Amino acid sequence: MKVLVPVKRVIDYNVKVRVKADGTGVDLANVKMSMNPFDEIAVEEAIRLREAGKVAEVVVVSIGMKQSDQTLRTALAMGADRAILVVAADDVHQDIEPLAVAKILKAVVDEEKPDLVLAGKQAIDNDMNATGQMLSALLGWSQATFASDIDIDGDHATVTREVDGGLRTIKVKMPTIITVDLRLNEPRYASLPNIMKAKKKPLDQKTAADYGVDVSPRLEIISTGEPDERAAGIKVADVAELVAKLKEAGAV
Repeated sequence: MKVLVPVKRVIDYNVKVRVKADGTGVDLANVKMSMNPFDEIAVEEAIRLREAGKVAEVVVVSIGMKQSDQTLRTALAMGADRAILVVAADDVHQDIEPLAVAKILKAVVDEEKPDLVLAGKQAIDNDMNATGQMLSALLGWSQATFASDIDIDGDHATVTREVDGGLRTIKVKMPTIITVDLRLNEPRYASLPNIMKAKKKPLDQKTAADYGVDVSPRLEIISTGEPDERAAGIKVADVAELVAKLKEAGAV
């Protein structure tokens, strides 16, 4: 069985994001970039499935700037077998929208013919949470989102999903799209020997035009701003005063 894992290059989650002074977007100058954390979990799960003997090959794909090859090398160092880079943007500020990404991924799936697509539930830069669902619709495949546990058994996958009310377990028919959540696993660190080996693993480079997909943006960002600062808290002397304050604020 072959698994395809899409990965995205985003601002590192440890970096404090700053908005440009003119409000046109996020400042990306000299900012550390890394693999989207949810995608890292998806890569880890694919590798674990291969180690368990349920998967024969793990292929990672990234869509964006040429610098995304660094993200792919990280996935290869973790243990993925080979990588595909689809160059679809020249400007670091251009975010390829979910529908365009899904269309490119569909073309990659048609070419690679994987049995399973494991993806992060969302990217931490735009929080769209739409690409996996769109890809499922384009392919006509089953889908299971927000996975916290995955069990592959023959032509079915049993997936435990994190939902608002708790956990929900479903069985989906393969091939399928599964988007993963935080509690699925803890990604491994790439060892130095594996980082060196990753440099020799296959990494094919293509463009969005190779797949006939138009990546022109459909959305226009009007303005970007910092969130409102949190108001300072206050101390109360007793429960009665707390209740009074809550009533004043309309909280009770």
